[in-house]
Amino acid sequence: MIGRLLRKPDFERVLAVPPCSRSAHFAVHYLHARPSVPSRPGSHILSTGDALNLTQSVDNLPSGYWLGNVVPKRHAPRSVTRNMLRRQVRAAMERRVARLRPGLWLVRLRQPFPKAAFASADSTALRMAAAAELDRLFERACS
Repeated sequence: MIGRLLRKPDFERVLAVPPCSRSAHFAVHYLHARPSVPSRPGSHILSTGDALNLTQSVDNLPSGYWLGNVVPKRHAPRSVTRNMLRRQVRAAMERRVARLRPGLWLVRLRQPFPKAAFASADSTALRMAAAAELDRLFERACS
């Protein structure tokens, strides 16, 4: 199962790393880490009464996969296109997850797809082009 990156500090940590794979429209960033744990209100007070019972090891070796997407409005102005690209990114990672290293993965749309080349904001041609490019991108990230 692939988790989602949700917190801003996690996105910032992964984006600080240079991309491990790049294509005409996308960039993939990878960080060998786990997502950060949100701080609870009042966590600065020392107490063992409400301590969490953690069964995981304390080292920072990831044991899972977490995916984040950055699909800015300036590159995909229509929400239909942004959502379709997010679904394509998740599907491409799911197809390659057995070959990927565990950790934090982030896919960023860095260039818009040309509007003149595709009939609509969610055309089959656009879906196929994005899926093919993402498959090549994750294939390069695997090696």
